[in-house]
Amino acid sequence: QVQLVESGGGLVQPGGSLRLSCTASRSIFTFYSMGWYRQAPGKQRELVASITFSDRTNYADSVKGRFTISRDNAKNTMYLQMNSLKPDDTAVYYCNALAIDGTGTNYWGQGTQVIVSS
Repeated sequence: QVQLVESGGGLVQPGGSLRLSCTASRSIFTFYSMGWYRQAPGKQRELVASITFSDRTNYADSVKGRFTISRDNAKNTMYLQMNSLKPDDTAVYYCNALAIDGTGTNYWGQGTQVIVSS
């Protein structure tokens, strides 16, 4: 069973920065893509950013220019650098990984809370 462990969440003031990390229990080369999702209270979970095995990235319009997704293959870790944070970015952020074996298997982390507030 694959485990994804997120870290880096917390409380930050508007305009501040945070970096989230997601470490996998196996090589991230076994995933076609990895991504960050978020869910705010009373809202549906939404895709924030994703990165494929070939380093193709995709961002939600609401975070373009502020967030950067990246991966360190040697550390089996994916990152989300979040700058110029806004109160609307407040949510639980989840790490996701899609298996490369064609089964469509998705793995999820337990989530990390991000609160943007003064």
